[in-house]
Amino acid sequence: MACWYEGPLAAFDTETTGVDVENDRIVSAALVVQDAPGSRPRVTRWLVNPGVPVPAGATRVHGLTDEHLQRNGRWPAPVMYEVAQALAEQARVGRPVVVMNAPFDLTLLDRELRRHRASSLSGWFERSPLLVLDPWVLDKHLDRYRKGRRTLSDLCAYYEVPLEGAHEAAADAVAALEVARAVGRRFASRLERLSPGELHTLQALWHAAQARGLQSWFARTGTEEVVDPAWPLRPDLPAAA
Repeated sequence: MACWYEGPLAAFDTETTGVDVENDRIVSAALVVQDAPGSRPRVTRWLVNPGVPVPAGATRVHGLTDEHLQRNGRWPAPVMYEVAQALAEQARVGRPVVVMNAPFDLTLLDRELRRHRASSLSGWFERSPLLVLDPWVLDKHLDRYRKGRRTLSDLCAYYEVPLEGAHEAAADAVAALEVARAVGRRFASRLERLSPGELHTLQALWHAAQARGLQSWFARTGTEEVVDPAWPLRPDLPAAA
C-alpha cells in the first residue's frame, strides 16, 4: 500500500477579512481533491459576501473588494454548510486534508458555523474524524533547526513547489498539498510508516511543543502575545459572564 504522501489527498484554504479567528470572516474558500500525485485536482470554490466591510489591507492581499463580493458572493450561511459538508465527505472516505496553519482556517470556519448556523465544525466529524496534514507543523518539526520564515510561499520556494496566484484560495490549497507531498518524500524515512491517523495525533503534540517554545521565547523578549497550543482547531472561547 502506498504511503500517505503518494496516495489520495485533499487540501483546504480560505481567504478572509483579517487574521482574528474570533471576529474576522471568510470571503472565499476552496477544496481541492487529488486522487494521485500528478493527477489533475478537482477544485471546488466558494465566494462569500461576508456581510461586513473588507479592510483595504485584506483586499491588498487577496484582491477581493467589497463591491466584487457584494455582486458575486453568496450569503455565508449556506456556504459554511456546504464547506463543512465537503470536509465531512473527505473524513467519511478517509482522505487526509492538507491545511496550512490549520488552527487558523479551521477555527475561522468553526466560528462562521457558530455565527451563521448555530453549529460547530467538530459536530460534523463525530462519526468520522477529519485527518489533517499541516505543512507548517510538519516542516517545523522535521527540520526544526532550519532558519528563516515558513510561510506557504517560503515552503514552496524551499521544496521547489510552484505557487501561481498566491493568496487565491484554490492556488494556495494546491500548493499546500504539493508541499505536504514534498515534505513526505524529503523525510520518508521518518514518515512512511505512519498512517494519517497516527500523524494527525503526532502533529497535535508537535504543535503544542512548538507553541510552548514560542511562548517561552516571547516571555524572554518581553512580548505579551499569547500562543495557543491547540491544533488543528482552537476551542471556543467561554461566554462572558
